[in-house]
Formats: sequence, structure tokens, C-alpha cells
Amino acid sequence: MAATEERSGLGGDALPTVLSGIGLAVVGFLLFSVHDALVKWLVASISVWQILFFRSLAIVAGCLVVGRREIIVRTIETPYRVPLLIRAGLLLLAWLCYFSASADLQLAELTTIYFGSPVLVTLLAIPILGERVSGRQWVAVALGFVGVIIACRPTGGSFGTATLLALAASAIWACTIILMRRTSLGAGTFMQIFVANLVYLPVTGVGTWLTWTTPSWPQIGLLAALGLVGGLAQMTAFEGIRRAPASVLAPFEYTALIWAFVIGYLVWGDVPGQPVFVGAAMIMASGILAFSAVRARIGR
Repeated sequence: MAATEERSGLGGDALPTVLSGIGLAVVGFLLFSVHDALVKWLVASISVWQILFFRSLAIVAGCLVVGRREIIVRTIETPYRVPLLIRAGLLLLAWLCYFSASADLQLAELTTIYFGSPVLVTLLAIPILGERVSGRQWVAVALGFVGVIIACRPTGGSFGTATLLALAASAIWACTIILMRRTSLGAGTFMQIFVANLVYLPVTGVGTWLTWTTPSWPQIGLLAALGLVGGLAQMTAFEGIRRAPASVLAPFEYTALIWAFVIGYLVWGDVPGQPVFVGAAMIMASGILAFSAVRARIGR
């Protein structure tokens, strides 16, 4: 029995721990949606390099204020330096692919392709993490992905470079989630965030230098807010990933699409059509089904 639980990815995880992980991840996906809305405001007048640089600078500064010398010492002494650096590099690559693709793809196409990552996470969690994925979890992931397709109503288009970049971003993000799950026991959430954003600084700093635009005071305020929201989003989402198996959390990533629709309506007055509501209902059903699968597996 113990061996079976360990292979499932839930061995030793009490129900409150897994449920708190789901809750934290969902909050993180909400904050990431707010983060994307702030980026949408800023990207019209400031380069992506500059936005990423100042966001990372604010997050690193926050980590140093909270962690002080201890976070530096722990980062230097951790035996997980290599996987942490690899994961940070992959995350930066995913960001660059995602924003590069957004220049040529409609948002619906981009979102649909990118939200294939929960399916990839579920697939990778089996051979790499040894997680056992139940039939209900597979149905939940598939149902959520179909809901995304219906909600986004992607239009037909050629399979070009932008599509490949979006697919690459989706695949890379899935790999970073799996890598985080593998290193989460030895490297806490705080350290993972610190290392990732520390790696971003020199790379995005070069891009910022090449594309510098002097921000106005309102833009400086938005950049500061972006750093705060981005840091909180990473903290809650990463902590959720650390507490719950990757295959369990995969369907809940689709909730970010719902948050995006809500924020779009509240901020820009975007009114979703009927397919969006149908897709959103399927995404929520996916989360409920995944939740029931978690309870069933832990309750055995």
C-alpha cells in the first residue's frame, strides 16, 4: 500500500496539504492574470525587455529585504544550484518564446496553444515523477483543454514560426513545473523565486540597455506594482506546485483563462460571447472533477 501511494505522487501528503497547494496555485494563477493585465498596459510604450528587467529587479530586491544574508548563503550552499539555474534559464526562454509569438498570433490562438501545458505536465509527471494519473484526472485535463478551445475560438492559420514558438513556450513551461516538483523538497519556494529572477537580471538588462525608454512616473508606479504582483504570483503558484503533485494541479491551471476573461471585462469592457461561457463552464467542471479525483485517491 505504501509503495502504491508513493508512486501516485500523493504518498505522505495529507489532504489539507494537497488542498492548500491547489488553493495557493489557483490564487497564483489569478495574480498572474493581473500581472498580464499590467504588462498589457505597459507593453504599448515600454519594451518587454525593460518590463521583465524591472519586474525581476523588484522581486530580487524584495527577496533580499526579507531573506537578507541568509538567502544568499543558502543559494550558494544549496546542492540544487544546477537544476535551479537550468529551471531559471528555461523559464526565461519560455517568456521570450511566448512574447515573441504574441506579436504574430491572435490572443485566442496563442492562449489555446499555450494552455496545452497542463496536458504535457500530466504526461511528463508519469515517467519523470512516477505519479499515477487516474482516469478521472485524464478526463479532467481533456475536458479543460476542450473548454479552452471552445472559449478561445481559435481561427485557422498557417503553421509558421509563431505557432512553433507558442508550442515551445507551452512545452518549456511544462518542463519547469516538473523540474520544480523534483527540486521542491531541497530548495524552497523562496529560493526558487530568488534564483530565477537573479538569472533574469543580466540577460534582460542587456535587452533593456538596447531598447531603453525613460518611463514616466505613472509607468514607474505600474512597474513597481508589476514587481509586487509578479513576486506574489510566483510565491503562491510555486508554493502550490511544491505542496501538490504536478498531475493534480494541471487542470487547475485552466482557471487562469477564466480570470483573464473577468479582468478583461472589468478593465477594458470586453464582453465574452456565448462560446466563452460554455468553455468557462467546462473549465470549472474540469477543476471540480480533478478535485474529486484528489479526494478519492487520498481517501483510499
